[in-house]
Amino acid sequence: MPTIDVNGFTMYYEARGEGAPLLLLHGGTGVGADWRHVFPADPDGYRVVVPDLRGHGRSTNPSRQFTFRQSARDVAALLDHLGLARVKAIGMSMGAKTLLHLATADRDRVEAMVLVSATPYFPPQVRAAMAQFDADRLSEAEWTALRARHVHGDDQIRALWEMTRGFAASYDDVAFTPPLLATIAARTLIVHGDRDPFYAVEMAFELHRGIPDSALWVVPYGGHGPIFGKNAAQFAEIALGHLAGPRN
Repeated sequence: MPTIDVNGFTMYYEARGEGAPLLLLHGGTGVGADWRHVFPADPDGYRVVVPDLRGHGRSTNPSRQFTFRQSARDVAALLDHLGLARVKAIGMSMGAKTLLHLATADRDRVEAMVLVSATPYFPPQVRAAMAQFDADRLSEAEWTALRARHVHGDDQIRALWEMTRGFAASYDDVAFTPPLLATIAARTLIVHGDRDPFYAVEMAFELHRGIPDSALWVVPYGGHGPIFGKNAAQFAEIALGHLAGPRN
């Protein structure tokens, strides 16, 4: 299994294909393999780089600490390891927030990106929901499904739930103000479901207004992460079209 020891943990990743580098970042409590539900086969013309983010899947997290800013540093270290100075990227929720940090920390690192179910900050109702995260409330079926994805034992899963609960009291990590968003140079497509139960669609418009020359696709009847199932093929077509180059 390809891994890299970086920033105090072991990151699992897969790098496949030939062509322009395409970074795929999964959502919270997800794994890199989730992208197979969107891209059953790797897109032609790309070298696809798919990590399990810190503490997820096959990656470890001995410190049990997680910030999106640190996640971006982890991803940057992986790209350095692979000799990739500049990438195109798609991020879903947690992965999108990681991309926002990556794109604001280094304007030249990300050429183009797709942000799915992103948010510039955590709204109060989401903080309240995250504060209630408790692994002891998971059903046995949920435990079984999570154990199949996160391979380092039940403590890893409990740490992921603690991570999410900790976001409720974090205010300086996900804080993408208009002046900060204005520094992004990557060509950006924002994808958001109009029925997202966590981040109201207005938050997508805030990102759209803040990121220069960004495009916005609001998915009708879409929830959080509206890129799977019946929407997967359309999302793949639109996302890859965006990454290929600007449209007139």
